[in-house]
Amino acid sequence: MVPDQSHAFGGGALETSIGPVWLALMVITIVLILVVPRKYVMIPILLCVLLTPTGQQLYFGGIHWLVYRIVVLVGCLRMIVFRLRTKDGVLAGGFNIVDGAFLGYVSFQAIGVMLQYKQSQAVINQFGFLVDFLGAYFLLRALIREEADVYRALKCVAVVTVIVAVGMVREQMTLQNVFGTLGGVRLIPEIREGKIRSQGVFQHSITAGTFAATLLPLFILLWSNGKSKIMAALGIVGSTIMTICSYSSTPLLVIVAGMVGVLLWPLRKEMRVIRWGIVIALLGLAVLMKAPVWFVIAHIDLTGGSSGYHRAELIDQFLRHFGDWWLYGTNEAGKWALDMWDQQNQYVAIGEAGGLAAISLFIVLLSRSIARIGNARKVVDGDKRMEWLLWCLGASLFANMVGFFGANYFDQSKVVWFMLLAMIMAVTSPILAGKLPNAAASAAGRFRVPHLAYSAPAGIGQSGRRLPHMRMKKE
Repeated sequence: MVPDQSHAFGGGALETSIGPVWLALMVITIVLILVVPRKYVMIPILLCVLLTPTGQQLYFGGIHWLVYRIVVLVGCLRMIVFRLRTKDGVLAGGFNIVDGAFLGYVSFQAIGVMLQYKQSQAVINQFGFLVDFLGAYFLLRALIREEADVYRALKCVAVVTVIVAVGMVREQMTLQNVFGTLGGVRLIPEIREGKIRSQGVFQHSITAGTFAATLLPLFILLWSNGKSKIMAALGIVGSTIMTICSYSSTPLLVIVAGMVGVLLWPLRKEMRVIRWGIVIALLGLAVLMKAPVWFVIAHIDLTGGSSGYHRAELIDQFLRHFGDWWLYGTNEAGKWALDMWDQQNQYVAIGEAGGLAAISLFIVLLSRSIARIGNARKVVDGDKRMEWLLWCLGASLFANMVGFFGANYFDQSKVVWFMLLAMIMAVTSPILAGKLPNAAASAAGRFRVPHLAYSAPAGIGQSGRRLPHMRMKKE
């Protein structure tokens, strides 16, 4: 007889399920969160939540207390105490429109699911969802406050990619997931069209590969910083190996998107033209193609076993059934067509969970993040180091936006997405507020006149009178 799972919304474990290795890692992490200096708190948090499989949990009070959630809650407690002891703001740059959009779309998702199921266990389930998303996002926003924190987080994540890459290579060689032997993930990896799809500590090979692929532009940034080349090299190698071993088309497309973004650096001042070019190209395809333009995805197969048609059909059915989900989402998508329950598309998953309000706010989040990067780059125009920093963050953001068409970040892979958003806010906030780093302020503080710009040498008077030998240069 199947045990009664009415108290466990959506099923799930009915008892504590956590291996001794993961339990020890959680305990050590909690201790470190409480004792290490604030700027290092993110290190044990990132290592623990990224390396611990999602299935590791403590069960009591009718609630699944995932290791991820426990660590996030302890981290939030530490930041609340820190806030009470100092006058510093909780978030770098304060609460902004991106934070508001994130809070809004996640809240609409939670409300939507509760309205769809109309049962008490849905409320409990969505409490966990809010901890997973809002708790982790705002915790990372509070921890990543300046440029130094960006590089510190990247070095930490580089270590994670190396560890997981070693495990994924072993999967390819032995057909056994070493992390599966420790509990929380499947022991035998999935095989499709004769190809082994390694997943490491993640719940699926697609999320494992996409997680790694979105990091490549950031590791290139870490390399160019010049102070952590060894860690950057490890990250580049680890993320590349993870992407390849996942043997999925989505991660491969993401890594291409990220690299295209990086390589467009020489054209950074022509992005408006490029964006309009993409729009015109899509309109042209829409006119020429017999099927809707999103069925271009159906023709992309980089591994010989891609489910591109399913991705295109998922978007198609989502749009065709707009009336079913626009108000507060739907839990009936599985009836639309074959395998429509498989929400491997972040945009579709958000819409089906929270309706039109949720997907609209998610798009606002993406658009305003892009705008912040673009506006900040214009402010620091001339400071190549700061421009490059912003550009690599933008390339990683673009890679994630591409990845969202083929992946739903339902496991710990979402943490790096939150981390990227926190990095963007931490870097752009002081620039847009006029509190530039010294080098950026020096570059952005040039006097400007039409078609000309000149740098004021040391000793220029307040009147702006041109001193002898002042050099003029064209804009």
